[in-house]
Amino acid sequence: MDQSLLPNQSIARQLAAEFIGTFALVFFGCGSLMVAERFPGSVSPAMVPAAFGLSVGMMIHAVGHISGAHFNPAVTLGFAAHGDLRPAKMFSYWGAQFAGAVTAISLLAGLLPPGTGYGETVPSVGPVAALAWEMVLTFFLMFVIISVAKGPEGARGMAGAVIGAAVALCALVGGPATGASMNPARTLAPALASGRSGMVWVYLVGPCVGALLAVALYRWLRK
Repeated sequence: MDQSLLPNQSIARQLAAEFIGTFALVFFGCGSLMVAERFPGSVSPAMVPAAFGLSVGMMIHAVGHISGAHFNPAVTLGFAAHGDLRPAKMFSYWGAQFAGAVTAISLLAGLLPPGTGYGETVPSVGPVAALAWEMVLTFFLMFVIISVAKGPEGARGMAGAVIGAAVALCALVGGPATGASMNPARTLAPALASGRSGMVWVYLVGPCVGALLAVALYRWLRK
């Protein structure tokens, strides 16, 4: 959501909203993967993209009016590049998002039986291809987000459904290749829990570059 459209919320409320929103994304999204692995047959692989998309859409409507509903450091970077956030606030959002993701994974690890996975994203393609996948997927996600946020009021009213659908679509197509993270916080928290962090850089660089490219194109189109 366009930060200029938000009411005068305190930074503490905005950070709390980003924390709980990112927590929900990771808890339900990565949780669906962890439940599927620990209870075979309980969650269909086709439902995992829906879990991520529904959780994002749900929390956009729940707290979007408070923080703008980023729930993603790459999205926050994109809005900062657009001029909607000062660097200090961007870093604060990042801290809340990473904290929400780590807390969600920690709670899932405590609530579920021991398993081998934590919903981590591990590419099934080479590093260069994985980087390109994450860039392209995040490009389209960020382009949809900023277009809805800066668009007419009617479009903003459908933000949860449209952005949630974009998340689900990207996860459906890109999931087999990279896990379709599009979100550094969503990737880093499970990687820390599992100890498999060798390819994390792909999910830090790819989404950030994709988000910046989307903002650049959106600016050009608007002009």
